[in-house]
Amino acid sequence: MPHLRLKLDAAAAEDWLATLSTELPDALFKVLTTIPAGEGLLGIVEVQHTGREPLDHHFEDASQVNSYEVIHEDDQIVLLQFTSRMTESYDVLLTSGTVPQYPVILQDGWFSAELLGSQDGLSEYLDELSVVGIPYEIVSVTHTHDPGELLTERQWQVLTEAVERGYYETSRRCTLVELAETFDINKSSMSKLLQRAEMRIVKEFVAEATR
Repeated sequence: MPHLRLKLDAAAAEDWLATLSTELPDALFKVLTTIPAGEGLLGIVEVQHTGREPLDHHFEDASQVNSYEVIHEDDQIVLLQFTSRMTESYDVLLTSGTVPQYPVILQDGWFSAELLGSQDGLSEYLDELSVVGIPYEIVSVTHTHDPGELLTERQWQVLTEAVERGYYETSRRCTLVELAETFDINKSSMSKLLQRAEMRIVKEFVAEATR
C-alpha cells in the first residue's frame, strides 16, 4: 500500500485552523484526531505555545468554529476539543478515501501529514488538491505491504515457521525434512512451498527497489 508524506498549505484554502496557525507562527499544532460529525468536524488539537497570549480568543473569533472546550492547559501546552464546519482540506481527504496518520503537524499554515491509501486514491487526492488550489509538496512516497497480500496464508505460515526455527541461519538449526514433518508434508512439497514464497518476496523487493 502506498505511503505518502507531504506538506500542504491549507491556509491557502478555507481552513480556519490553518489560518489560525498563521496568526501564531511560532506555535506548533498537533492535530490528534479529526472525524466527520454531521456536516462538520469533531477534532482534538494540542497546541505547544510558549507565548503569554491566551489561545481562547483565537477560537472564539474563528467563524467556522461551532464550539470548543479546553481539556488541559499549562505554561506550554493547551489541549482543545472542537466542533467546526467542514474544512476544504479535510473534505478532499474524505472524497479520495485517503487516511491520515495522526498526529498531523501544523505550523504557520502548513500541514505535514503521512497518508495511506490506494494508488488511485492518493492520485485522486493530489489531483483534487490542485483543482481546489491548495499548494502541496511531496516529501516522500514509499510502499508498504501486508504479508497477506503478498503471500498465501499457507506460504506465510511455512515461511514464519522456517525463520523461527532457524532454517535461514548460516548454521541451520532446522532441516528441510524437519520443517516438512512439522506441516505433515514431504520434503519435495516443502521445498516448492518455500521456493514460491521466496520468489514472490524477491520479485517484489526488486520491483520496489527499481520504482
